[in-house]
Amino acid sequence: MTIATPAGMEIRAEIKPGYEQILTPEALALVAKLSREFEPRRQQLLAARVERAKRLDAGERPDFLPETAHIRNGDWTIAPIPKALECRRVEITGPVERKMVINALNSGADSYMTDFEDSNTPNWDNQISGQINMRDAVRKTISLEQNGKQYKLNDKVATLVVRPRGWHLDEKHVLVDGKRISGGIFDFALFMVHNAKEQLARGAGPYFYLPKMESHLEARLWNDIFVMTQNELGLPQGTIKATVLIETIVAAFEMDEILYELREHSAGLNAGRWDYIFSCIKKFKLDKDFCLADRPKVTMTAPFMRAYALLLLKTCHKRNAPAIGGMSALIPIKNDPEKNEVAMGGVRNDKARDATDGYDGGWVAHPGLVDLAMTEFKKVLGDRPNQIDKQRPDVEVTAKDLLDFRPETPITEAGLRYNINVGIHYLGAWLAGNGCVPIHNLMEDAATAEISRSQVWQWIRSPKGVLEDGRKVTADMVRAMIPEELANAKAAAPNGDSPTYDRAAQIFEQMSTSEEFAEFLTLPLYEEI
Repeated sequence: MTIATPAGMEIRAEIKPGYEQILTPEALALVAKLSREFEPRRQQLLAARVERAKRLDAGERPDFLPETAHIRNGDWTIAPIPKALECRRVEITGPVERKMVINALNSGADSYMTDFEDSNTPNWDNQISGQINMRDAVRKTISLEQNGKQYKLNDKVATLVVRPRGWHLDEKHVLVDGKRISGGIFDFALFMVHNAKEQLARGAGPYFYLPKMESHLEARLWNDIFVMTQNELGLPQGTIKATVLIETIVAAFEMDEILYELREHSAGLNAGRWDYIFSCIKKFKLDKDFCLADRPKVTMTAPFMRAYALLLLKTCHKRNAPAIGGMSALIPIKNDPEKNEVAMGGVRNDKARDATDGYDGGWVAHPGLVDLAMTEFKKVLGDRPNQIDKQRPDVEVTAKDLLDFRPETPITEAGLRYNINVGIHYLGAWLAGNGCVPIHNLMEDAATAEISRSQVWQWIRSPKGVLEDGRKVTADMVRAMIPEELANAKAAAPNGDSPTYDRAAQIFEQMSTSEEFAEFLTLPLYEEI
């Protein structure tokens, strides 16, 4: 099937039956217009990231910006939150796969962050079928028959919030004037054209989660895209609302400024913990004094994570903005009541801490955790939709606190093997088209896999990358473990004989032992799908 495209646009992918309903002339025209207007700025901001990374590699440390002190010290708040976003005690997340969309909307959560990014392999079919699923979900016509079971929406469903791809990701199948376009602009524009007015008619609106930002200038770019899109579609300014994931260490120093840039369109901030840990490893990978312990030891109670969580909470509530806690990656464990009780206790503690601190909600990755998380937030909130009125004048977080990277030990052989195993297992699933995978009773997505491969890379190079038994982590040690962990990953995987696992092991070895550090593992992977 072929479709008409705007002048200067080329689609290098198969147009399957039904795709033409998403790739309409109006939708593609908006994609082209936004791309032409904003692609140069996206490239400038990505270049600025590279330059800053070089300065951090050379020893510079982030700090609060002197030139924006007036914003941090100013007395301003974001625009009022729409009714549909006032209550977000539990948000469930997951990819744009049809069954997941139905189950998440039906889960009893207040909101569902449907994800075109970290928990989704962004192959062409996933992106377009995901848009079809969004269209049907908004109109409540989405259904599925699978293995003799019928899935359809309940009368009451969660509020839909969409995460487009981050600024670093291209959509390689769509070219405008001969160049790849932004994956995020593509995801956003298609969703807006097909759903914004329908959502408004149904009492909600076009709500988004914005990932991977590194500065307030990147937030300003999104805000300008929102303004132009609302003008193009004839929507009042401020119709779009967006929650920003603070999942980079550099963005943690610009939280006030990010809220300020998006103040007419802001729906608060989220503590995106897994990407945040990855960002710390990535930004300080060459610092001989920086080295984090085994991944399971780096929790929200680690000093640098605690400082980040409390600063985000204080910043949001000062600006009348929701503060949403991050993801507990634990999931229910079937057929092992003892292990399951430990996992559920972990989720309970995580949500109880967030609620007691003052957060307005938090994330879960599995429908089976919604009631448990909801109970913890209701213990603190009662019938109130949020606790934005809970200011935290007692919280004083300095740059030094945000950079207090403990714990450094232990690093164990088991921890090293765990990282290798998770990396191979996740990369294998991702290449096979699944970006959200339960591994060792945790829900893994690209962010958690990034921690695993970046820790291995850094332990090899850091003088502190020494195992508890005194052995130095080396590239040869990692290479020797990879075949063993590949075999373990294959044995544990439902489709372990898939050739994607062998390729995943090759990629993991190359990415963890090469001299160059790949900015995101999904960038080279994307070229393979």
